[in-house]
Amino acid sequence: MLGDTAAPEPPQLSWHTGVGLAIAGTFLFALKSIFIKLAFAEGADPLSLLTLRMAFSLPFYAIVLARVRSATPGETFRRGDLLKAAGLGFLGYYLASFLDLSGLEHISAQLERLTLFTYPAIVAVLASLFLRERLTINVVLAIALCYAGVVLMYSSELNLQSGSNTDLGVVLVLGSAVSYSVYVVLAKPLIQSLGSPAFTSVAMMGSTVFVATHFLVFGSDQGLLAFPTSVYGYALVLAFVCTVIPSFMINEAIARIGATPTTVIGAVGPVFTMALAIAILGEATSWRHIAGMLVAIFGVWLVSRKK
Repeated sequence: MLGDTAAPEPPQLSWHTGVGLAIAGTFLFALKSIFIKLAFAEGADPLSLLTLRMAFSLPFYAIVLARVRSATPGETFRRGDLLKAAGLGFLGYYLASFLDLSGLEHISAQLERLTLFTYPAIVAVLASLFLRERLTINVVLAIALCYAGVVLMYSSELNLQSGSNTDLGVVLVLGSAVSYSVYVVLAKPLIQSLGSPAFTSVAMMGSTVFVATHFLVFGSDQGLLAFPTSVYGYALVLAFVCTVIPSFMINEAIARIGATPTTVIGAVGPVFTMALAIAILGEATSWRHIAGMLVAIFGVWLVSRKK
C-alpha cells in the first residue's frame, strides 16, 4: 500500500548478507600484508609507506567525523574524550602499524599475519589483569595454542629463510599485537561515550599527527615524492581497500550476525594471507606453516566462543 514503509529485511537474508560481508571484509584485511610486501619490493620503506597510507585515508575520516557532528547538532563531545581518543590513536594506528610494517621487512607475510593474529588472546589476558574479566580455561588453552602455532611457523621460517633477521621480525610484530591489544582494552569506554564512527575517526586523525611528526624527524631525505608510481597505488589500496572498506564491512557484519560469529569467520584471515602470499609473492611454505596456522586458528576460535 502507498505510504507503507519498506519491509524489514528477512532475518535469513540479513544473516546471509552478514556472513558475506564478514568473509569479504576478512579477505580485504588479509590483502594488507601482500600489498605491503609489494610496495617494499618497489623501494618503499615502512615509515614512508605508513605516512602515505595515513595521508590518503585522513580526508575520509575527517568527512566521517564532520557528518557525525552534523547529524547530531545538539550533541557535543567532551574535549577530554576527544583528546583521549586522539591519544589512543598513538597505540592503535601509529605504533601498532609502524611495528607491523617494520616486522614485515624481516619475515614472510604468512608468519606476520599469524603473529599479529594472537592479539585476541592478548586482549583476553589484559582484560583479566586490568578489567577483572574472568580468565577461563578456554582462554588459557587458546593462548597456549596461539603461541604454539606461532612457534611452529617460526621454526619453519628459520629453515626456509636462512640469513634473514626472523627473530627481530617476530618481536616487532608481537610488539604490534601488544600495542593494538592495549588500544582495544582502553578504547571500550571511549567508544561507548563517543560512538564508534566518531571515536575511530578521531583516533585515526590523531595517529596521523604522530605519523607525520615521526616522518618529519626521521623520514627519508628524498621525502615522499621520489617513489615509483606503483608505490602510491599500493598505498592508496592499503588506505581504502585494505583498511576503510573492510572496517565498515566488519562493523555491518557484527550488527547483522553478532561479534562471535564475525570473529570466528575472521579466523580464516591468516589462511587467505597464506594462500595469497604463496600465489602472488611466491613465498615458500611447509607443513609446519600449515600446522601452525591451523593450531592458532583453533585457539582464536576458543577465545571467541560464548562461555
